[in-house]
Amino acid sequence: MIRAHSSRVPAPSERKAGLVSGQAMIMTVLALGGTMLGATTIAGLLMVYQIRQSTDMANSMKAIYAADAGLEWTLHNFFITASPLPSPTFADAKSSVSSTMTCKNSSGSLLDCATTPPIDIDKVEVRTVGRNGNVNRAFFINF
Repeated sequence: MIRAHSSRVPAPSERKAGLVSGQAMIMTVLALGGTMLGATTIAGLLMVYQIRQSTDMANSMKAIYAADAGLEWTLHNFFITASPLPSPTFADAKSSVSSTMTCKNSSGSLLDCATTPPIDIDKVEVRTVGRNGNVNRAFFINF
């Protein structure tokens, strides 16, 4: 038995509708995949920053203590001792401190904190920076 096979060619509008629906599905999958990839990348980056911050906690505390020691040293030299004491030293070789003190009179002119009598000084500013590793912590006081 021989059957006649009719090969009906679909109209161009019918073919285009099938292709467009396939393209829409591919575009939707790509958009969702890109969104999920971006979200996981950002979440991973934030986790790396949090882990890095938690590992620097010890260095941060050492830097805070170094800054506090520098502040106490500077104020002790200003109020208590006539001859300056040597700067603080730390058992940890990575720790260091720097301190600056500024004295001003009522008109705002800078004065030498070491030689000016305290009665002539109207404003004192002290800034100390403690360092440990790659972490810096600072204290600033004024009175």
